[in-house]
Amino acid sequence: MAPKSFSKKIIAGTFKGRSIALPSKTTTRSSKTIVLESFFNTLQFDIVNAAFVEVFSGSGSVGLEALSRGASHLLFMEQDQEALRVLQRNINQTDPAKCKIFRGDSFLNIAQVIAHLQHIEEKAYFYIDPPFSYREGMEAVYDKTVTLIATLPPRQTRMIIVEHMTKLTLESTIGPYTKQKSKRFGKTTLTYYM
Repeated sequence: MAPKSFSKKIIAGTFKGRSIALPSKTTTRSSKTIVLESFFNTLQFDIVNAAFVEVFSGSGSVGLEALSRGASHLLFMEQDQEALRVLQRNINQTDPAKCKIFRGDSFLNIAQVIAHLQHIEEKAYFYIDPPFSYREGMEAVYDKTVTLIATLPPRQTRMIIVEHMTKLTLESTIGPYTKQKSKRFGKTTLTYYM
């Protein structure tokens, strides 16, 4: 029997209704539709012509939603090989010219992403959705995520959004960034920093 394939649809914009494949649930955890709808309702039209970085991209569902809604530069960061294959297929169905993938460990590759953003005039939105810390080998993922956020240069950062376990409370200040709000969706919470 063939393994079950998973997919979801882009919610709105140019590619509305387009199906994007998802890697197996053992590899990644896709953002829930209700979380994405809330996030993009918060941004409204600010995303148009903006740079958008999806850290821990998986299938790229958040970044591709941003692309569909008018973001102009999409940077995806992922290291899992299965997720990278799915991500590339999904990008190929949309607008590959506006997308760039950074393969490898996001904590190590962030410097390359920052260097790339220096050539883009728009400040970037950083959407950070690390693997939940209860996964094997991920116990320190949130500590490393906080360190990553603190290193992001303000001159290239418009907003940082962290999707995390609700039971985790993030600091009110991380480096130069201050928490603006948190919104809870059951076991998942979005926390915004500027």
